[in-house]
Order: sequence, then structure tokens, then C-alpha cells
Amino acid sequence: MKTNFFKSSLATMAAVAMFLGFIFTSCDSDTETSMSPTSTITDVVVANPNFSLLKSAVVKANLATTLSGPGPFTVFAPDNNAFAASGISSATINALSSEQLKDILLYHTLPAKIVSVNVPAGPNAEVVTAGGGKVYVTKNTNGVFVNGWKVTVPDIVASNGVIHALEHVLLPPTGNIVATAQANNDLTYLVAAVLRASQGSTDVAAALSGGGPLTVFAPTNQAFIAAGFPTIASIEAADPDVLANILTYHVVAARAFSTDLSDGQNLTTLNGGQVTVSLVNGAAVKGNGNTTASNITAVNIMADNGVIHLIDRVLLP
Repeated sequence: MKTNFFKSSLATMAAVAMFLGFIFTSCDSDTETSMSPTSTITDVVVANPNFSLLKSAVVKANLATTLSGPGPFTVFAPDNNAFAASGISSATINALSSEQLKDILLYHTLPAKIVSVNVPAGPNAEVVTAGGGKVYVTKNTNGVFVNGWKVTVPDIVASNGVIHALEHVLLPPTGNIVATAQANNDLTYLVAAVLRASQGSTDVAAALSGGGPLTVFAPTNQAFIAAGFPTIASIEAADPDVLANILTYHVVAARAFSTDLSDGQNLTTLNGGQVTVSLVNGAAVKGNGNTTASNITAVNIMADNGVIHLIDRVLLP
């Protein structure tokens, strides 16, 4: 898991193309398809059975014609294993609207052909997508990563661009960290704690809604219950300044994807304390006041101003 920290105008597209060139070195014969240089990106996806779920999404999003057009494009393409790892099935795809799928797929697409020449070292170099969103790319000795997810098969060349297979579906952010937490049913206690803490001397909600970038280790509802907050009412009755000190201990003033974390790494939090990362027997993070580390149970949840990782225990300063 260790690595060390991815509609514009034509000028922006050109800048992206000149700024970035990608050197990818991994290879996976299960996903790679040998195609004629006359095959478009759509042709490549349709011909490869490992991209069957991506094909369904492209067709429903009405992007098959676009990705057969002149381009050029770069597509970070989740294969079927990536969809499964992301919890997305054919039923999920069928339940989404064409516009929803289009937004997701354009978030995987760059308006330029980016092949194997000079990936910026990053970490987390910002790149504008064909849909106007931003993804963050890192290259190091462990490979190339987009929003913390690894490129598994690089440089599948098409006549109108290039495909790089990716290990996970990229979901575009839908708001800032507070709004993203509000949309997650596992974080209702955290949202209540943020709102209560903001009634004291520290406006935690404003801090988490600002420009960032931030990383939040977000305790789930069960984590708060285990920490002695059995109900939302118990959170609403807590001292707001005590809550603010605890909550800001879960926030790092940097964008740290899961692949930016290393074993034994100490991260400085917004309240001035430190938490320690462990990657032995799974990913975990430990506060100074905790006897047991908190397991990181979900990673790389994107927000406009940062990234969220879910944890199963509240961190104590």
C-alpha cells in the first residue's frame, strides 16, 4: 500500500497535453487487448470481454460515438474486476441514469492523448478531465496512481487516443467534505458531531468546507457508539469544544490518498497533534490516546476539497 504522495477550453486541453506525458511500466495480460491501429477507443472496449461492464456504461451514457470520434482522448478504464472492487454491478449500471453515467465516465477521460512520456513526479499532480473535474496522478517506483488507485495495464493504444486500465472506478466528488459526509449513511454521527462542535469556539464545519486540501479519517457511526456516544442525542449534548479538539485530530492539512500512506508514518493533524499510520496486517491509524489502532475500512472517497478514509474507532489525542 505504500507509495509517496489526477469542459476545458482548447487552450486548457493543449496545456494538459504539453504538461503531461505518462510512463507506465506494469502489464496485465488478462486485460490487455491487441488491436489494429485503426481501432477506436470504443472498438477496443467493445472487443475486450474484460471491459464488458465498461462497455455497458459507455453505451448507456451515449458516449460510444464520442469515443469513436477523432479525439484525442486518454481513458482510465476500469475493467470488470475494478467494477467489482468498487461494488458496482450490471444492476448498478442499469439503475443509473445516462447523465449520471456520463459524468462518471467523463471523469475517467482526459481531452488529450497521454502516452508513455514523462509522468510528472507529483505527488498528486492535478489534471483536468474531459468533464471539467480534477483527478490527481502520482508516479513513483510502485507505479502510477490516479486518485490513489493503481494503473494496472498502461498504453493500450487506439486510433483516437490511449487507454490505461485502472484497478478501481473513479467516482467524481459531489461536494466538499461536509456535504460528502452528509451523503454517506455511515457518517451521520460524524456530521452531528461536526455540527455540535461548530457551536463552540471552533467552527469545524467551516474548516471542513473550505478550500483545503484536507484528509479526514472519518469515524463511522459504530465507531462513535463504541467511543461512548450511543445516540445522536448524546453527541448533541456533548461539550462542543471537547468535540472540536477530537474532530480536528482526525484531519490532516494535505490530500493523502491511501497510496500516499506508509508504515510508521506520523501525520500532523489540525489540532497540532500527531497520528501514526500502520500498514502491518492491513491499514490502520492510531491516536496518542488510543490503546488500539483504528482500522481504515474504506479509502479514497473524493470530495471537492480533499479525501476521506473511513475508520472503525474514534482517534483520541
